[in-house]
Amino acid sequence: MSVIGSFSYDKPSDTFTGRVTILKGIFQAKLVPNVKRTTGEAPFYRVKARNGADLGAAWVKFRQDDKEPYLSLKLDDPSFPAPIFANLVEIEGEPDFQLIWSRPSTN
Repeated sequence: MSVIGSFSYDKPSDTFTGRVTILKGIFQAKLVPNVKRTTGEAPFYRVKARNGADLGAAWVKFRQDDKEPYLSLKLDDPSFPAPIFANLVEIEGEPDFQLIWSRPSTN
């Protein structure tokens, strides 16, 4: 498990604000509701950089064991060697939501 970011949630605006730390550096990001969502497969949130650039998307998923929701993110940018896949989850004892990096299986 590799934590690469931390986000706080603002309930009135339904947004997450935080930062992501990767080898290329640290960047501020915000998850904003996807107002153009028209299908079930469309992301629930768009991931935006501080300057407004689109960095990716997030989908609501549910854990198999207890059906707790979490966000599954795909981040991508021309400066990244490959897309970043991560989950935004609540971890007991942590004040904010943690962004946990994962590498997709190649099997």
